[in-house]
Amino acid sequence: MSGVRVLVGTRKGAFVMSSDGKRERWDVSGPHFGGWEIYHLKGSPADSNRLYASQTSGWFGQQIQRSNDGGKTWEPVGNEFRYDGVPGTHQWYDGTPHPWEFKRVWHLEPSLADPDTIYAGVEDAALFRSTDGGQTWRELAGLRGHGSGSSWQPGAGGMCLHTILQDPANSERIFIAISAAGVFRSDDAGTTWKPVNRGLKSEFIPDPDAEVGHCVHRIAMHRSRPSVLFMQKHWDVMRSDDAGDSWQEVSGNLPSDFGFPIDVHAHEPDTIYVVPIKSDSEHYPPDGKLRVYRSRTGGHDWEPLTNGLPQRDCYVNVLRDAMAVDSLDSCGVYFGTTGGQVYASADAGDNWAPLVRDLPAVLSVEVQTLP
Repeated sequence: MSGVRVLVGTRKGAFVMSSDGKRERWDVSGPHFGGWEIYHLKGSPADSNRLYASQTSGWFGQQIQRSNDGGKTWEPVGNEFRYDGVPGTHQWYDGTPHPWEFKRVWHLEPSLADPDTIYAGVEDAALFRSTDGGQTWRELAGLRGHGSGSSWQPGAGGMCLHTILQDPANSERIFIAISAAGVFRSDDAGTTWKPVNRGLKSEFIPDPDAEVGHCVHRIAMHRSRPSVLFMQKHWDVMRSDDAGDSWQEVSGNLPSDFGFPIDVHAHEPDTIYVVPIKSDSEHYPPDGKLRVYRSRTGGHDWEPLTNGLPQRDCYVNVLRDAMAVDSLDSCGVYFGTTGGQVYASADAGDNWAPLVRDLPAVLSVEVQTLP
């Protein structure tokens, strides 16, 4: 029977939770790197034993950690990032003239086919790639080389490159999202990039219909239909049917169209999940009720999923990387909160139960389906 591994990054360490295909009983390992911020923890789709973690400390800087045994042991890698061929540092400013200092790695995205190839999105926004298991990194400089780079502005959480999507049908195509610049697409494996934000509208920027400058919180796709993208934006849930060339709003009957995560059912490409919060200043669920909303129609029509979730006096948030799905026959859905709870549903969201409570604030949740 297949199993599942849930990878949780928190403000004070990483946790690895595993179960068999029934997903009824869970083993919890951690905290790994206790006391460190683990911004993102993700496993390789090509090797279920290979994991990567972004480990951050205000005192000691940024470190990439790698595991070759499913999280039982770890080794530090990635002490050097190169900006367009020039050595740089991701720990402390060392006085050498490199063009773009960054604070942390927000998101790690292993290659779909090669466990030694992995992408990293950083703050301030730039994109890196390693082809040696995270030992060395080079910037995909064409992204910042796009003429709009000088106009990018930080969102409330910083100017972060937080989403990286690879097209499983076209190895040359990559999508990234930046807060607050928007979505960009490469059709040549990351050499050149174009903004794909037509149809997005954002108040409080000089041009609400600008080519760049939109605060995108998260984008998602289904492997079987990679030209269809879903977006949770700073206000508005959006959909694109043409690989980002144009977008339309699908917020429909949501109680609030503000939120951070968005994800797609593993087997139903028109079933999507969001977690609305009240507003950009009130980062908690409307009416104090924690509800995941599901659309089975690709947007517009949404239903609240509440069974097993707190429906009174709940004021947690769910961050952009803190929701994921597994690919078992009955699709499992998982999310973590800033209150330290990790919830799971083994039936596509109909019923929920906490895997753990009282962790540090959850920053990311990712899932590996195990052989």
